[in-house]
Amino acid sequence: MEELLELDKRLLLFLNGWNSPFFDSVMLTLTETFVWTPLYAILIYLVIKIYGKSSIWILLGVALTILLCDRITSGFMKPFFARLRPSHEPGLEGLLHLVNDYRGGLYGFASSHAADTFGVAMFVWLSLKKYYRWIWVVFVWAALMTYTRIYLGVHYPSDILVGALIGMTLGWLSFKGSFYVWNKNKKAPLLS
Repeated sequence: MEELLELDKRLLLFLNGWNSPFFDSVMLTLTETFVWTPLYAILIYLVIKIYGKSSIWILLGVALTILLCDRITSGFMKPFFARLRPSHEPGLEGLLHLVNDYRGGLYGFASSHAADTFGVAMFVWLSLKKYYRWIWVVFVWAALMTYTRIYLGVHYPSDILVGALIGMTLGWLSFKGSFYVWNKNKKAPLLS
């Protein structure tokens, strides 16, 4: 376990070390949820375009995914594991590149940013892949959004990896649950 934690720390310092003043402001901006509002609007539009009135099931499923991801990572895991974020780790003081002294909350395992974004990406991909072959790009968005957390020094790579796995699992489960309920409430099944 010690070797894995050391590898995690070295990988963090390597990834966090690739910084510049230009990318500092870019990453600080990209980590903010509101910046992605146009993407969310496009995705909502595509869902409504395909599913019409039934898109409520998709939107409720996405909301359920975010709720579950947030409750599991921020509500349970962070206080339970109490692993300091790298930005709060005394042993990394002076080694880590921090932007505008942004440090995030005290604990970081597992990343709720990663869980939320990868959960939404999985749900949206499963919902729209049949209609838009390019929709896999939502995973690029999720990867970029979560990389900002390493760049800013507020998450270890393992925080991101575990958060992403939790998010994708919950996105898949929410998708299956939402479509099960939807199909149960209508005559013709949606999924063939």
